[in-house]
Amino acid sequence: MERIHFLPADKRVPLINRTALRSFIEQLFRTEKTKLGMINYIFCSDEYLLTINRDFLQHDYYTDIITFGLSAPGQPVEAEVYISVDRVKDNARNLGETIKSEMLRVIFHGALHLCGYRDKKKSEITIMREKEDRYLRLFEKRTR
Repeated sequence: MERIHFLPADKRVPLINRTALRSFIEQLFRTEKTKLGMINYIFCSDEYLLTINRDFLQHDYYTDIITFGLSAPGQPVEAEVYISVDRVKDNARNLGETIKSEMLRVIFHGALHLCGYRDKKKSEITIMREKEDRYLRLFEKRTR
């Protein structure tokens, strides 16, 4: 049974080697000592994610990712991770990154949130970025 699903809500996203990516995310959870149940990564548009942001979080702005942990404390992670393909593409352009690299960063970012990492304070952001960079490097090395 697959525990990680990549689903289009209203955007098609070209993910290369989904099998390797699923396996890598499972390894990320093992490395972070977090039990994994199931994650649905749902790729959508800016407008779709803005509606979710307004309706569920009462935030009226665009974002690249919203992560909803659905499991009870102490239980394996069950979650839905919504990713705006539009925002990822814009961020990649603005940061001078490839869309693939930025998409992987956002996917790992969501997984790291589910492993307990936060990004509200400056110190938390620093740790989150270091973890994202580490997992990006490891994934790229593994899939060369």
